[in-house]
This record gives sequence, C-alpha cells and structure tokens, in this order.
Amino acid sequence: MNRKKTSMGRKVFLAVDVIVILLLCLICMVPLLNLLAYSFSASQPIIENKVFLWPKEFTLKAYQYVLESKEFWSSVSVSVQRVLLGVPLNTLLTILVAYPLSKDERQFKARKYYVAYMLTVMLFNGGLMPTYYIVSKTKLIDTVWALIIPGAVPIFNCIVLMNFFRGIPSELEESAKLDGASQWQILWRIFIPISKPSLATIILFSLINHWNSWFDGLIYSNHTTNYPLQSYLQTLVTSTTEILAQGDVKAIAKLVDINDTNMKAAQIFISVIPLMLIYPFLQKYFTTGLTMGSVKG
Repeated sequence: MNRKKTSMGRKVFLAVDVIVILLLCLICMVPLLNLLAYSFSASQPIIENKVFLWPKEFTLKAYQYVLESKEFWSSVSVSVQRVLLGVPLNTLLTILVAYPLSKDERQFKARKYYVAYMLTVMLFNGGLMPTYYIVSKTKLIDTVWALIIPGAVPIFNCIVLMNFFRGIPSELEESAKLDGASQWQILWRIFIPISKPSLATIILFSLINHWNSWFDGLIYSNHTTNYPLQSYLQTLVTSTTEILAQGDVKAIAKLVDINDTNMKAAQIFISVIPLMLIYPFLQKYFTTGLTMGSVKG
C-alpha cells in the first residue's frame, strides 16, 4: 500500500503543536511543583526565599503537624461520610429529574416550565440567610445532612444528564415499549447502562463539590468536631505565641521547621490526594460525557 507522505508544512505544524502543549503543561505544573517543594522544605529556606522547584532542608514536619491532630482525622471522617452519602443521593436525584425532562413536549407537556424553573434557580438562589433559616428550623445544624440536603439536586448536573438522555436514539425507547417495558424499566435497563460517560461526569462533579466545599461547613457547624476536612483546613493556623506561652517543649520543637507557607502547602496536597487518586479512573468517561451532554437544549 502507498502511504500518504506528510508535507513539510504539516510536520512543522505538528512540531509547533507539541511544543506549545508541552509549554502549557509546564506552566500548569510549575505552581504545583513550587507548592510541593514548599511543603517539604524547612522554615528558614522559605523565609530566605531559596525554595523554587526543589525542597531545601527536606522535612516532613509540616505534614506531621497536620496529620497528628485529632481534629484533622475527625474532619476527614466527616468528609468521607459526606461523600459516601452525598454523591449517591446527588446521582439518584439527578437521574430522576433528568429522565422526565429529556422527553419532548408530546410526552411531557409541562417540560418547558420545569426547564425554565431549573435554569432560573441555577442562576439565582434564595440567599444565605433564608437557606440558613430553613436548615436551622429543620434541625439539621451540626449534622452531616446540613452539608448534603441543601445541594441534593445539582441543577447543572441535571442539565448535562438531561441533554445526554435526549441524544439517545428514540428508536430504543419505542422498541422497548413495543415489548411492554414501563418507563422505569426503560430508564434502568436501557438509559442508565448506555449513559456511563455522562454518569461518570456528574459523579465526578458531585465528588469534587462535596470534597472541596468548605463554606457550608463553617456556617452549618457550631463545633469544630463537625467540620468537614476543607472547613477544618481553612481554620487551621499555627499559633506560635499560644504554644510558646504554654511552655510545651515538644510542641515548640515541632514549630522550628514550620511556618504558614509550608503548613498551607502541606494542607493543599493533603486535601487533593483523594481526588488525584480517583480522577484517573473517571477521566476516560469525563470528556465524552461532558461533550455529549452539552450539545442539545
């Protein structure tokens, strides 16, 4: 077989394309590598501005200081509980909302009104005070449900999944109806199995939202023991003056190589490790699901 020869212009374009992509990757990686170097560096080199992409006076004391805290592990358990309860609930409610809205107006006459309502509440919300009032009056304060129920139906995820469902050939549903399948059977036996890319996308969105949220933890929790991980990390500071006043020699020794910079860098990497471990398994579905779920209205 005669192979098509690549023109010189095409080769130059591909070479430039590769170089530009590598430069963009490097630009994205440099801040992360800089933070990683800070997290493993001692306090003095950071103060002297000697740390860039490689740790100076390598130490794990910043990580040890964070990980030895009982409050840290308590907040981790709250975040894990939030993810294990919140992500399945988000996914289930998203499916139940997206499926009927994916039908045309012949099957669901009020569809346009529900879609308009969803778009409105996605762009405008009731505000912080009314939300807090509702959460308070339903006695959800200081419970994990206060972090889950207010955002139980993520509208953006519903729209992504709705559009994905609308892209599924209608012949599949019609043939299932001819075989006597109900709407529930069509949803769970046909739509769900072939919607893995879109489902993986909304699961990833829900996971990131629950794991990274910190503001609601500060608002809806009166005690630090009920804080999720991100809320706890937001409030974690190194109070050198307080520790010195207490005269705890071991605690003072721990602060020798710790300052706000390497402490915050360590916090950032501790909090992103779970997402870095999970994302590669969902990434292959992510682009497909997001693209196919955003092409129709």
